[in-house]
Amino acid sequence: MRLLYVLLIYLVAPVVLAHEAWKSLFNPQYRGRLRQRLGFVQRPGRPGSVWIHAVSVGEVQAAAGLIAELRRRHPALSIVLTTVTPTGAQRAKSLFKDDVQISYLPYDLPGSVGRFLDRVEPQVVIILETEIWPTLYHQLGQRQIPLLLGSARVSTRSVDRYRRMASLFRDTLSHGILIGAQTPADAERFRAIGAAPGRVQVTGNIKYDLAIPAATVAAGGALRQQWGAGRPAWIAGSTHEGEEEAALAAHAAVRARHPDALLLLVPRHPQRFDSVRGLLRKRGIPYVQRSSGVLPARGDQVFLIDTLGELQMFYAAADIAFVAGSLVPVGGHSLLEPAVLGLPMLSGPHTHNSQDIADMFEQAGALRIVRSQEELGYRLLEWFGDPQRAHAAGARGREAVTANRGAVDRLVAMVEPLLRISA
Repeated sequence: MRLLYVLLIYLVAPVVLAHEAWKSLFNPQYRGRLRQRLGFVQRPGRPGSVWIHAVSVGEVQAAAGLIAELRRRHPALSIVLTTVTPTGAQRAKSLFKDDVQISYLPYDLPGSVGRFLDRVEPQVVIILETEIWPTLYHQLGQRQIPLLLGSARVSTRSVDRYRRMASLFRDTLSHGILIGAQTPADAERFRAIGAAPGRVQVTGNIKYDLAIPAATVAAGGALRQQWGAGRPAWIAGSTHEGEEEAALAAHAAVRARHPDALLLLVPRHPQRFDSVRGLLRKRGIPYVQRSSGVLPARGDQVFLIDTLGELQMFYAAADIAFVAGSLVPVGGHSLLEPAVLGLPMLSGPHTHNSQDIADMFEQAGALRIVRSQEELGYRLLEWFGDPQRAHAAGARGREAVTANRGAVDRLVAMVEPLLRISA
């Protein structure tokens, strides 16, 4: 079965490599990525690194607490962080600067994985969420490198698929993988697909340990003072195509009752900044863009955030958060950042990327699901019209986050017995 998998990967590889090369011609963020994905990465400063894999922005953000705690306990420890997306790499560079070696995950080809492991020489590998890479897992087992799945989850619908894939690395799954499951139900599902019962623990979801720096919160508050603390402001965070139009329609409804209201519009992908600017110009909407260095004046209706790495600061400057990627079938982006800041939250119905988190916030009364631009405008008006009720909803979200913290400490407790720390 594993040989068949490797054969299929080799057959698909030329198409993937050609696509990657093509993207690099038009998007600077993809340049230099192909070499890393083939395993040609820089060697860490010292041997015996901990390798942490975080697939994209949300997982990179969640990794920050884990990295900070490992650094606090073991200051000399080398840490390598991999991701898959350019936005994830950009966020990692913003968070960790030169303190962590950042690269892209190698393709799941024997040569790529082998080259990567030869260079990085990790003593422990931590994969956040549930990323299944059969070739990687097999080589880690062969090299006797411990593997920990942190914040691991398996949905009911995925059990059969994972059970089939588990045959590709059965020995590693039953003997060599430690699993820190998000919930007792996830732990039971991992045991059902062949994980050794004694190697599965319930650690919780590391994302709840998100900590937004006080300096970021202060910077958001300072921006708010500059454009007018009494001016109603809401944020549409990480929007995708089609959601900017919905946000602008909802904003028009808000401004009909609150003429000085400001929308902080944050497109998800940098390559769409130009098209969003074009949309605003086409609609004749007065706006200012973050990259200009100019703050919105009283007559500006929209503040277009066309920069990277500042989403948390702008959440801290807003009264209400609409978390996008959810009115279109993307799956929704992180609700935790606005929740940590105590913001009342709105989301579309497509929240399957973190359905359990969305359900929890909705049940707590911190999140409302909207299904159209009209409903988005209506819910915004409800909360702008009743600030006390909006504040109470935000407080419930923050309390829910606090109640679920602690996964970082539990994961570090699983990692520490595996570490070989030089004096």
